[in-house]
Amino acid sequence: MASATERESWRPEVIPGRLIVLRRHRAENLRAFMRWYSDPEVARLTRYQQAPLSHDEVQRFFYSRIMGSDFLAMAIHVRDTDRLIGTCAFSQLDGDNGSTLYHITIGEPDAWGKGYGTEATELMLAHAFTRLALHRVALTVFEFNPRAIRAYEKCGFVVEGRARQAIFRDGRFWDEIHMSVLLEEWEERNRPR
Repeated sequence: MASATERESWRPEVIPGRLIVLRRHRAENLRAFMRWYSDPEVARLTRYQQAPLSHDEVQRFFYSRIMGSDFLAMAIHVRDTDRLIGTCAFSQLDGDNGSTLYHITIGEPDAWGKGYGTEATELMLAHAFTRLALHRVALTVFEFNPRAIRAYEKCGFVVEGRARQAIFRDGRFWDEIHMSVLLEEWEERNRPR
């Protein structure tokens, strides 16, 4: 059984970065989730269903997952302004096999393309491989989201497979891409030169 100190290192209050700071979510972040997940473009990029989440669905998701114990979820804040711009999380933490699934949403469209998501992903990978002692971090991304795919590749994720034509968007079927990064790959990328 893990001690309270060990559990706290797994679920830190803060993970500081250069552009952003990851912080544990607070109840007042629900307002931002309501706005983000009601946005049709956020829904298009993150959900299998075409429609945005209803307010009841967002509230259930926020309290059961984001604030619950099954996810390790962190709020993404711009370092200089402390503005809340998104969320990232690990789900399906599997200690026996050293793996987890990674999720990220930059909910503020004016924060897209500025490197915030890439840095959040890098910080979460460092946490996964150093503090959580995991072996593999995986994710899925829709083929029609090339910006996210490029960011994941920049962080070391590699394509390991596809669910062919798994989602219908914009009048056609697209693949769902499965990506992962392994501990040894992350260590090689982050070894001092």
